[in-house]
Amino acid sequence: MRIIVAAVGRLKRGPETDLSERYRKRAAQTGRQLGFRDIEIVEIRESRAGDAGRRMIEESIALANVIPQEAAVVLLDSRGQSIESAGLAGLLTKWRANGRSTVVFVIGGADGLAPSVTEKAELHLSFGAATWPHQLVRVMLLEQLYRATTILTGHPYHRA
Repeated sequence: MRIIVAAVGRLKRGPETDLSERYRKRAAQTGRQLGFRDIEIVEIRESRAGDAGRRMIEESIALANVIPQEAAVVLLDSRGQSIESAGLAGLLTKWRANGRSTVVFVIGGADGLAPSVTEKAELHLSFGAATWPHQLVRVMLLEQLYRATTILTGHPYHRA
């Protein structure tokens, strides 16, 4: 199963990029034992349109173009559902067992996402009610993917 993190915006060099890459590599390495392919990061350029509605549409179109037809889609959303790490691990297992070839985690831009993208999501996932910078959301997501793979492989990283 492929795991894709599709995010509006590019991470610049710095600690967030380093930490993101560290967790991505760890999750990919541990995930191979589970039949997960490499975790791919797809960065969508932020729209330069003058108005927020147009930016949202342009970014949503670009994101929709990287989501495969039959993918399980998870949208990162502060108003979404908060689930435990073991719950995320369980969802990955379920999607893999149900023959899903791809799971796409979507991190939208500052102006939000069009309904054409939000309606594709099987899960709106929240890391809490606070508003987080997109760079940190990516780090937290990749850490949770690493944690999920360690839970599934019985690695001692996760201690509940």
